[in-house]
Amino acid sequence: MIRRLSLLRPLVLGIAFASMLSACSGDDSSTAAATAGAEAPESDVAPEGTANVAAAATDDDSRNDVDPDESGFTIESVPISEVSLGEFPYFSIPEGHREDPLNTVRLDFAQVAFWTGDRYETIEGRVYATGIRRERDSGKQFSSLQVARDLEQAIKSAGGVEIFQGEEPKQEREAKAIQSLMRQYDLESKCWAHDPAQVFVIRREDREIWIRVCQSRRVAGFIVGETQALVPTVTLLPAGELKQQLDADGKVALQVNFATDRAEILPESQPQIEQVLALLQAHPDLKLSINGHTDDSGDAAHNQQLSEARAASVAAALTAEGIDPSRLQTQGFGQSEPVADNATEAGKAKNRRVELVRI
Repeated sequence: MIRRLSLLRPLVLGIAFASMLSACSGDDSSTAAATAGAEAPESDVAPEGTANVAAAATDDDSRNDVDPDESGFTIESVPISEVSLGEFPYFSIPEGHREDPLNTVRLDFAQVAFWTGDRYETIEGRVYATGIRRERDSGKQFSSLQVARDLEQAIKSAGGVEIFQGEEPKQEREAKAIQSLMRQYDLESKCWAHDPAQVFVIRREDREIWIRVCQSRRVAGFIVGETQALVPTVTLLPAGELKQQLDADGKVALQVNFATDRAEILPESQPQIEQVLALLQAHPDLKLSINGHTDDSGDAAHNQQLSEARAASVAAALTAEGIDPSRLQTQGFGQSEPVADNATEAGKAKNRRVELVRI
C-alpha cells in the first residue's frame, strides 16, 4: 500500500503541475486578446497619415478642372460660358505689374499652340502674347506665382477651365513644327524650358479663347489666343483674266488657301483651281510652272519644303482632272521671294501665294 502511494505521487503531482500551466496559459491568452482588442479597436477613422494623403490627393485632383479621358482632351468636355467679356485680350495685367512693350506681340490673325496634356493644339485667330514684370515703382517684390494666381482667378471668373498644369514635355515643346510656329512670340511670353505653366480654355457659343500662363523667376508669361474664321479677302480670278495676265506679264499670282502648315487645298479655294483647269483646257498648248511661296513665319527650311508640297498639291489637283502632267512643272521658293512686307499680317497674306508662270 505504501509502495502504491509512492508510485502514484509523481503521477498526481505531474497532472497538477500541468493543470496549473494550462490555467496560466489560458489567463495569458485572454489577457493578450483583451489587450489586442484595446490597442486596435474597430473604427471608421483612417490611421494617422491616411487622411492627410487623401486630402492631398483631393487637393491635387481639384487643381484640374478637366481630366482628359483615355482618348485625350476634347473641347466638348469644356462647358460653354456665357459670362460677359470686355475687349480682347479680355484680362488686364495684375495691379503693380506691367507688360513689357518690347516683348509684346499683338496679331490680328495668326497661329499659336497650346499644350492640352497629351498634345499641342494649334488654333488660328487673334493672338496676344507678353511678358509680365513688376512696376519699377511698385515697391513690391516680384512673384510670378502671385501673378499666376491673380490671372487664374480672373480667368475662372470668366468661365475659364484649367485643362493643364505643370511642365510641358521637353521633347514635344522642342519639336521642329512647334518651335517654328512659336518663334514669332517673344521668349518672355513663353517662359523657359522647365518653367511651370497653366493652360485654360473659355468655350463660347461661337469661338474658343485659349490662355497660357507660365511662371519664371523674373517674369510671368501670358498668351491669349481667340479662334476666329479667316475672312476671305481674295477675289476669284476667272480663266479669261488669268490668260490676260499671263499674256501681259508672263505670270499670275493666286491666293490659294491651304490647311494650316500642310499642303491640303481648302474647299473655299476649289473654285480658283477650277478656273485654272478651265484655262488649261481652253488652251491645250499652254504649259505652266506652278510655283509655291510662303511668308517668313517659322523655319526657312520648313517653309521651303512646304512651298514645294503646296505647288505639287495644285498640280495634282489639275492632273486628277485630266491635264497632261507634261504640261506642268512645280517649284517651291519658300520665303525667299516676298512681294510685300512680312511685318504686317496683310503683307504676310500676299506673300503666301501660288504663282502660275508661262513656260
